Amino acid sequence: MMSDYTGDVTPGGPPAVRELPGLTVTKLSVGPMDNNAYLLRCRADGSQVLIDAANEADRLLDLIGPAGLTAVITTHRHGDHTGALTEVVRATGAESLAHADDATEIPVVTRTLADGDTVPVGDRTLEVIHIVGHTPGSITLAYRDPAGSAHLWTGDSLFPGGVGNTRGNKKNFASLIGDVESKLFGRFGDDTWFYPGHGKDSTLGAERPSLPEWHARGW
Repeated sequence: MMSDYTGDVTPGGPPAVRELPGLTVTKLSVGPMDNNAYLLRCRADGSQVLIDAANEADRLLDLIGPAGLTAVITTHRHGDHTGALTEVVRATGAESLAHADDATEIPVVTRTLADGDTVPVGDRTLEVIHIVGHTPGSITLAYRDPAGSAHLWTGDSLFPGGVGNTRGNKKNFASLIGDVESKLFGRFGDDTWFYPGHGKDSTLGAERPSLPEWHARGW
């Protein structure tokens, strides 16, 4: 049940499963960098989409199983998020989707995305939100649950405790925190749950009070 889901996973450990009314969300941590991969399954027709084929293709393919995969969405171009992409796409025949500004640095992309695009998961829909700063083409995927709160898959743009790494680049930090504040905190309510590219999940409500601190510290 939804109430049993914590989002706590460890490399090599079992997945965490969250049953939403229209989607099943399965979170798996893969090594060696404790990356999160997320399998979304439409509960109406069984269609599946994977967010970040990060590594350990065999484990991801076991998770996908015989139901197959319609698409892999890559949140950004960094290699720790794309290590299993080629193998998963080859094995499943899935589309490989990424933002146009990161696509040339990703091993295989069959279709590029832009801000405001949508990606179907069966009869459910993910909205693409372009968040510039961690990389030029980073994206967050948003699902507005008709029966409940919104859900965001944020890649490495937003974590519990702060925005993603901009390696001391002030311009990139200003862009990243500006986009996170306006496009995520500005559009979605406090009950919005977000699922990052590494580590634990959180809600926008839990993180919102810390926004001034993040601005002040500059990372």
